[in-house]
Amino acid sequence: MAYKVVRRFKELKHDGHIYNVGDIYPKEGYKATKARLEELSTTKNKYGQIYIEEVKEAPDDKE
Repeated sequence: MAYKVVRRFKELKHDGHIYNVGDIYPKEGYKATKARLEELSTTKNKYGQIYIEEVKEAPDDKE
């Protein structure tokens, strides 16, 4: 599952890496726990902001 950054943030769990809008999370070489993904993809965090969203696969054209 891949995630796209929708709000810029500094990920302290990834050596202070800055994720900019449009970046893929997590960056290559890093992993994220289910709890961290939930924290960043919902408002259940210190700032009450959504930082990442799941990248949905484009539907296949069957025509």
